[in-house]
Amino acid sequence: MKQQRDGSWSEAPTVTLESHKTIPWMIEHRLKARPHDVCIERKSRFGSRWLPVTISEFHTDAKQIARGLVGLGLRPGDSLAIFAATSYEWSLIDVAALSVGIVVVPIYESDSAEQISWILEDSSIKLVVTDTAAHAALVESVRTKDLARTIVFDDDGLSSIYEAANDVAPSVVEGYQAALTADSLATIIYTSGTTGRPKGVELTHGNFVFSALTILKSEREIINVAHTRILLFLPLAHIMARIVFFYALASKGRVGHVGGTANLIADIGTFKPTALLVVPRVLEKVYNAAEAKSGGGVKLKIFRWAAQVAAENSERKHHGPIFRVKRSVARKLVWSKLTAILGKDCRFAVSAGAPLGKRLGHVFRGIGLTVIEAFGLTESTGPATANRPDSFVMGTVGQPIPGTAMKLNESGEVFLKGPHIMAGYHRNPEATAEVLGADGWFRTGDVGTIDRAGFLTITGRKKELIVTAGGKNVAPAVLEDKLRGHPLVSQVVVVGDQRPFVGALVTIDSEMLPGWLDTHDLPAMDAAAASRNPDVLAALQRAVDRTNKQVSRAESIRKFSIIPGDFTEDNGLLTPSLKVKRERVFERYGEYIEKLYGGELNEEPQGKKAK
Repeated sequence: MKQQRDGSWSEAPTVTLESHKTIPWMIEHRLKARPHDVCIERKSRFGSRWLPVTISEFHTDAKQIARGLVGLGLRPGDSLAIFAATSYEWSLIDVAALSVGIVVVPIYESDSAEQISWILEDSSIKLVVTDTAAHAALVESVRTKDLARTIVFDDDGLSSIYEAANDVAPSVVEGYQAALTADSLATIIYTSGTTGRPKGVELTHGNFVFSALTILKSEREIINVAHTRILLFLPLAHIMARIVFFYALASKGRVGHVGGTANLIADIGTFKPTALLVVPRVLEKVYNAAEAKSGGGVKLKIFRWAAQVAAENSERKHHGPIFRVKRSVARKLVWSKLTAILGKDCRFAVSAGAPLGKRLGHVFRGIGLTVIEAFGLTESTGPATANRPDSFVMGTVGQPIPGTAMKLNESGEVFLKGPHIMAGYHRNPEATAEVLGADGWFRTGDVGTIDRAGFLTITGRKKELIVTAGGKNVAPAVLEDKLRGHPLVSQVVVVGDQRPFVGALVTIDSEMLPGWLDTHDLPAMDAAAASRNPDVLAALQRAVDRTNKQVSRAESIRKFSIIPGDFTEDNGLLTPSLKVKRERVFERYGEYIEKLYGGELNEEPQGKKAK
């Protein structure tokens, strides 16, 4: 990793991107090398069995679906939308469509009718494939003139598409595939965004291939060895889950799909992954749930002692015989329970979307689960920087992947350049010009710092930076990520732009609340009652005080307010990647914000008074 004369950081590319290197080429490369490789394990409809699918079987299945899509009237350049939970069928349709030049447009399960209507219209969708009648009805309620048909997975999977394949000769789809190039448009992904109408990110076959082949080399230990087992449960509509599927498909390992987190622990137990793709909140929940189950009193003290030993083990502060004894005891009493939740074979978790607390990262690495933090966007086809097992700095999102250049401007905004950067925003040249220069540099909107070795730390979004009335710049993510690690806290939004001090809106984690109350010998109560309970308020104030140690006094949280309810995708306050829609929160809870700064509200905000 070297810093160039222009101040950017980069490493030489490890792959060459040639015209013939497309997504189907990448899959067929594995097919030719190891045709009998099991590439996918498909969960049985009944029970917990995982059924092996070889790369040959998957390739044959995808070819049949591709013929069926052509038989239904689609041609290269046409757009197809997938509106469904993560599943084998989702990936199968995706690969099949891409293999004949059909442009795939994901729709999130949580998208509103208005958002779906915009996507259908903007991308001229001709066919929607979905997994439920309810989703199909939602699509039909906003049907556009270009939409020819909506297909629902039936009991036989995709029988209507298979039947349509009978009218199309294999040579037809082979011809369409042969015409593809690395520059061919593969997908339009509508960024969920936190404000405004979603923009359609155009990604090419070459974008996907470059990302996949690069990561398969730089992160080989995680993704590209024969025993690799990746369990996907995040939405395939999001770039991270989708690109990781292609990593797994093009590698030597295998991948499994589950449609959400409802039975995640059981699914982990039966699939036995070696790596998981997660957002930080999943790991925070795992840790907090384990701490709550430890109980109170002596057992809680033992849990926290063992967590500290794990952190020290990660940081390698001790090496002597006494520490080895402590480590052995901690592993037996506590660590084994955490590893049992994640599976004894799981050695890596790839975390993206938000920062993971540095201490929590050390705790997990100390027990044997290395959390690889990465940074990227839809516009960069997933990861642009990443830690690597052999090149790792806790608390950072790693160095640029080979072939990627990274730099900061004078305000600390992160810029990226490389073969994985999007072609542009669909039918929106003005928005494209705002972020993508003629020189190929893409402005991410994220603010960060780079250390002397080229490791990037993200400190927040540029548009989210708070400037207090006193002129102090505050990065809310630093405070929010630290405070959100408390078991009582579900979500945090730091406020204070053009205000005299920094405040925070906090929601109670209803799932963790009962266990926390029991551990602290407090009576059962709901979140509303907890928001007024002196012991709960005192615990949250202590958490705020600990959080404030991360920053200067001018940046510290002076007052906080517990607000009712929580942020979810369903109520429009979280994106599908679980990022808070800050503007929506400000609109909905504006009265609570005003009260923090002296306005009127029936309920008192909690926390210390401003000094």
